[in-house]
Amino acid sequence: MFAQDSTYQPAQSRGTQLPKPDPAFRGKIGKTYKDSMPDYPQAVKAPKGAPNVLLVLLDDVGFGMCSTFGGPVPTPHLDKLAKNGLTYNRFHTTALCSPTRAALLTGRNHHSCGTGVIIEMGTGYPGYTGIIPRSTAVVAQTLRDNGYATAMFGKAHNTPEPEISPAGPFHNWPTGQGFEYFYGFNQGETNQYYPTLYRDTRPVAQPRSPEQGYHFLADMTDEAIAWTRNVRAANPDKPWFNYFSTSGVHAPHHAPQEWRDEYKGRFDHGWDKQRERTYAKQIELGVIPKGTKLTPRPEGLPSWDSRSADEKKVYARLMENYAGYMAYTDDQVGRLIDSLSTSGELDNTLVIYVVGDNGASPEGGLEGTFSELASLIGVDLGLKSTIKRIDEIGGPTSEPHVPVGWAWAMNTPFQWTKQVASHFGGTRNPLVVHWPRGIKSKGEMRTQFHHVIDVVPTILEACKLPEPKVVDGIPQKPIEGVSMLYSFDDATAPDRRTTQYFEMKCNRAIYQDGWVACSRFGAPWDRGKSGDDFTRAPWELYHITDDFSEAIDLAAKEPERLGVLQARFLGEARKYNVFPLDPRFSERLDPKLRESRQPRTTWTYYGNDVWLPEPIGPQLFPRGHTMTVELTIPRGGAEGVISCSGAFSAGWSFYVKDGTPRYRYTAFELADITIPATIPLSEGKVTLKSEFIPDGSREGGGTLKLFVNGEPAGEGKIKRTFFRHGLEPFEVGRDSITLVSPDYRTPFAFTGTIRKITFELTRD
Repeated sequence: MFAQDSTYQPAQSRGTQLPKPDPAFRGKIGKTYKDSMPDYPQAVKAPKGAPNVLLVLLDDVGFGMCSTFGGPVPTPHLDKLAKNGLTYNRFHTTALCSPTRAALLTGRNHHSCGTGVIIEMGTGYPGYTGIIPRSTAVVAQTLRDNGYATAMFGKAHNTPEPEISPAGPFHNWPTGQGFEYFYGFNQGETNQYYPTLYRDTRPVAQPRSPEQGYHFLADMTDEAIAWTRNVRAANPDKPWFNYFSTSGVHAPHHAPQEWRDEYKGRFDHGWDKQRERTYAKQIELGVIPKGTKLTPRPEGLPSWDSRSADEKKVYARLMENYAGYMAYTDDQVGRLIDSLSTSGELDNTLVIYVVGDNGASPEGGLEGTFSELASLIGVDLGLKSTIKRIDEIGGPTSEPHVPVGWAWAMNTPFQWTKQVASHFGGTRNPLVVHWPRGIKSKGEMRTQFHHVIDVVPTILEACKLPEPKVVDGIPQKPIEGVSMLYSFDDATAPDRRTTQYFEMKCNRAIYQDGWVACSRFGAPWDRGKSGDDFTRAPWELYHITDDFSEAIDLAAKEPERLGVLQARFLGEARKYNVFPLDPRFSERLDPKLRESRQPRTTWTYYGNDVWLPEPIGPQLFPRGHTMTVELTIPRGGAEGVISCSGAFSAGWSFYVKDGTPRYRYTAFELADITIPATIPLSEGKVTLKSEFIPDGSREGGGTLKLFVNGEPAGEGKIKRTFFRHGLEPFEVGRDSITLVSPDYRTPFAFTGTIRKITFELTRD
């Protein structure tokens, strides 16, 4: 008889060390199977009766947008969840996307998990890398290693930008952070009609066209429903964790026609009156306490009545589209909820529904925009651009965003917007919790002060799982959130979160026992605001126990209390890696800040099948550069895209049509040009070259020349260029999502052979 395995399991491995060690063999081993007893290793199982967890996160939704919280957009599915669950009216986010998501998934403050700003702005400081440290494991891994099936659908915005490539590494992708399945996009935003999609870590094509009714929100919902049903079909007892991270209602605001039509004329009264209407409804519903003051319009934000007739027409249409997008988002979340109800899963599903990762967004500027992507890179297309294409707003040829006035209105009754972490307009978001089997109370409001970092400990307590201390052999930072479970059936329970700091782009605040001290730096629509002026920005003081909306500044009356809170902010900032404060915005978008080596000056690719996010590909404009292509043209000729980057609204494409090369550059209607070559391509080996010579202008313009086998073959003047061209990839051999040039139909794959293509900078 052979000895029985007696693998030692230390105490910390019984739940606080993940993944759990292999189980010890408890059978018996004889000389043959006849005198032996098997003990087949069983998969880790979640605690008996553990609930499913559905974590829903919307994007860029203000406190006063949805009907559930007094807003103008009917959200019947959210209403239904609230009536059968709990609503929280003092729940907070970080004021920006990636940081909120990192805090939501790790249970730590956003600087603690390296995400003090969006991942595209990561810098070389511990609080700002854009990389979630392995010492702050994502809750998906905790649940997976404790017997849950895990999946994520929709927007992932926590993978460092340099790692969103075929080379990886992939441990910072959703599938490397504990999600066994991922379907969605791995950027801050995507076109809803033509998304840049991934399944796990592989780019995939959308299943239908917009003409066939495609919209990404419906697609991700279909995928989520299918996943939950397949998990249950395969295993009737295994609980699941579904992170349903919607794209709605982040720009570009894309609402199907029938949804935006529903709101025609509903916002002609303007943003000032909408604030008043929402405020009155919030008081009526009890969403905000009686006596709450409606905060005034910020300086620099124009009144609705001061706008011209054309402005009102455009701004109202943009808001109709935005509202339609919100209503459509509610409808799709409702489809997922209804599927759980139909299958009998909803009763023991803990639904945590965070209505926005920050306040409504000011990123459309004071005038709104037909192309939010242009706005993000500092291009103001102006009212004329929008009004001439007003009927396209919300459709596949638009990339629209509302003006700041509407964002401000959607944040009623608070001051300011997304990005402004100093005030509740940026950080206070509705929360709805629904769990029939776990919560006795129905349709009640909870007023305890909570933060997005409190979601993870709430999930762990509800699932009866311990906080992991070691994950993959790495000691973990303690979770910094507190569970909200204590408040589920006790509306009067004292707050367990008594302190919380806030910081985003030097907008700062500290909450302590009913008081808030805060300092705002600039206006969120002023992207040129930089320098060290934030050190001189004044501080305000609010007693939010009595002043729900932060309307009464007490700084002058209580300077001593203000000083105490300012000191407390400094202590929290040191504790959680908030320093150094950095007011830069567009400067931090430069990919070179995230390169560990000398910036590249050459890039070489082989073959007809290269697909990379634009920041991972060659960094060309507005710098001088050459592109040299070695081709083999088959008998009968070839056509198709040799290389391209960007999308229909902004991008470049080098392609062959009707036997001759052509170069297309388009930039938000500001620099649209097609440069044809004058020399046709012969069969066999051919060398093509393009050369961009900057003119030194502020707009980044210059001359682009074409060569065929070394011979000059055409040139043209490009008026304006940009260092980024939107959301679509750099490609070799095709243009696979939206077409850069109207000369062809996507994907217009190249039918010859691309032996080699080299990009080289000639002048930085």
